[in-house]
Amino acid sequence: MTEKTAAMLRFLLLTSLAALVLAELEPQPRFLEDIAEERVVGGTVARPNSWPWQISLQYKSGSSFYHTCGGTLIRRGWVMTAAHCVDRSRTWRVVLGEHNINSHEGTEQYMSVSRVYLHPNWNSNNVAGGWDIALLRLSSEASLNNNVQLGALPPSGQVLPHNNPCYITGWGRTQTGGQISAQLKQASLPVVDHKTCTSYGWWGSTVKDSMVCAGGGSESGCQGDSGGPLNCSVNGKWVVHGVTSFVSSSGCNAYRRPTVFTRASAYISWMNNVSIQ
Repeated sequence: MTEKTAAMLRFLLLTSLAALVLAELEPQPRFLEDIAEERVVGGTVARPNSWPWQISLQYKSGSSFYHTCGGTLIRRGWVMTAAHCVDRSRTWRVVLGEHNINSHEGTEQYMSVSRVYLHPNWNSNNVAGGWDIALLRLSSEASLNNNVQLGALPPSGQVLPHNNPCYITGWGRTQTGGQISAQLKQASLPVVDHKTCTSYGWWGSTVKDSMVCAGGGSESGCQGDSGGPLNCSVNGKWVVHGVTSFVSSSGCNAYRRPTVFTRASAYISWMNNVSIQ
């Protein structure tokens, strides 16, 4: 082997190694619906209506409606969800007081959506760009009862500490490649602080200040659908601190790739401005 050939081989090897490192430094995010075979790891069936602000967002196809995302009832006539859930034109409805999406249990309230408000900075071509939040104006106001309640939102700008206890809820799969659960499920996803989540070998610069990371443990994964709430225990009360946004393209619950949520406290003023219209 000539000196020139050896030098070329060394160059190619170093280039390949650099590409591998770069790939590791830039994990690719994906929305939860895009990896239907790997949506959920762990979780248990929730007690019926124990998360009474959780809603099922459904779209019309033919004469039927089908569940696609979760969401949170934040005012009697308003629902908070992910922008990527509703950034296309469809006929939507929201089901409140839902537990089993395959049966009518008598606790449900069915509401059509009169208007969708996407965050003006949302860009559907940039998964990790942020701004993955939307508000849905319901055609009528919810009747609040034991099965339907408003989700509490955090004060503007509040950031929770590392390992703060939280639960994600939704109608996801019970195991990789398994069946979608008809019943609402819940899974423990403690907060991963911003410094950890954006560090080398974790999500890095993919995660922005306006996001919150949670989970990453073997038992929780990304339980539940996009748009649903991250319910966090703060001073003995449940507060909705996140809107489920994306996971790693290598699958839910990938090592050091906790589920990423839109941080609700970063959008309080925007939501207030929209909901007074």
